[in-house]
Amino acid sequence: MAPKSLHILLASLSILAVALPFSAASRGPLVGGWSPIADPNAPEIVEIAKFAVSEHNKQAQASLVFVSVVKGESQVVAGMNYRLQISAKDDGGADDAKTYSAVVYSKAAPRSLELTSFEPIKA
Repeated sequence: MAPKSLHILLASLSILAVALPFSAASRGPLVGGWSPIADPNAPEIVEIAKFAVSEHNKQAQASLVFVSVVKGESQVVAGMNYRLQISAKDDGGADDAKTYSAVVYSKAAPRSLELTSFEPIKA
């Protein structure tokens, strides 16, 4: 009897080992993984990008002006991280817009935003 039970157990474990990855993939992004943002022009994303530029200006005593969100990714953590490529230009001149990489942490309740990083992207 023991060998038959062992075969059934091994067969069941094999089926689970094959089925679980497909089940997890159908649920959406895993916690901790970066996922592309489908619409970088969505109002919430633009609001976060404008916050990033404003906060960078305060911290660096800069005068950048937000132009647009080029693209972005989100990451589920204890809240949400947004990694955005932002087009911005210097307020004081006629320079062309440059692209910056910003990471903003968003906490749900109470809602708060925190600029984690803001760096120019070298062309």
